[in-house]
Amino acid sequence: MHLIEKAEEDNRTVITEFILLGFGNLPELQILLFLVFLMIYIVTMSGNILIIVLVVADQHLHTPMYYFLGNLSCLETCYTSTILPRMLASLLTRDRTISVSGCFAQFYCFVFLAATECYLLAVMSYDRYLAICKPLHYAALMNSRLCLQLAGGSWLSGFLTCVIMMCSMSQLTFCGPNEMDHFFCDFSPMLKLSCSDTSMITLVSFILTSLGSPCPFLLTVTSYVCIIATIVRIPSTTGRQKAFSTCSSHLIVVTVFYGTLMTVYLLPKNNTQIALNKVFSVFYTVLTPLMNPLIYSLRNKEMKEALRKVIS
Repeated sequence: MHLIEKAEEDNRTVITEFILLGFGNLPELQILLFLVFLMIYIVTMSGNILIIVLVVADQHLHTPMYYFLGNLSCLETCYTSTILPRMLASLLTRDRTISVSGCFAQFYCFVFLAATECYLLAVMSYDRYLAICKPLHYAALMNSRLCLQLAGGSWLSGFLTCVIMMCSMSQLTFCGPNEMDHFFCDFSPMLKLSCSDTSMITLVSFILTSLGSPCPFLLTVTSYVCIIATIVRIPSTTGRQKAFSTCSSHLIVVTVFYGTLMTVYLLPKNNTQIALNKVFSVFYTVLTPLMNPLIYSLRNKEMKEALRKVIS
């Protein structure tokens, strides 16, 4: 009996790497996908870094809205670098293996940054709520100290979420199949491959999701309900357009991010849904970081003006 247990224990150490199947079922499109994702990565990185440089360099952008936007761009730079370089290497070399430790590292970074983004988007919504619904008190309420606390709290909340997930998943062992039908290391695909008892981890994840995700989401929704109600009451058409233009860019980013996130993690997992999950995952891991600089720069006069100053 002891020998059987020992043999089983030895077998559990065999799995040292996973195979991320990604988009391997489309062999004829590998080069095209590589070029598309490479272009997205270059535009995302350069766009978000440009926003950070403009926010730091231009005195006119030293306001709460752009301070939070700078934080979001910094986050998106890290976020896209967690997923895309590994995917690009896989598409180019056809080597889809990733070590177990590398997979965990990617997952922890993803959890940290995704959770932080939820809180940061909620903070940006609250900032727009104060600017539109309480314009006379905005400067006094949204002072530099509160900005620092809100941004720091967002990053800290994301980090704590990551630490809890790290502690709960650190005991997982893998001794069976090692093929993961995804392009990055995500929670559900990793859990499926584990030969440990995952009931406690699933419970921790459920509690964490139930307590952590609705709070920033509800704050975001509530902020925009109040904003829209205030905008509707503005008598002039010009006034309504001006008020809506200050938050429309952020509303687009929030809608795409939460819309695709909920589609992937909340809908029931049937075969068709699992196949579509990869497509929807591309939206919130790849396209949302790309949209951030494009939407905020193309739809924002102050950002365009700051860019003109830098160029000239």
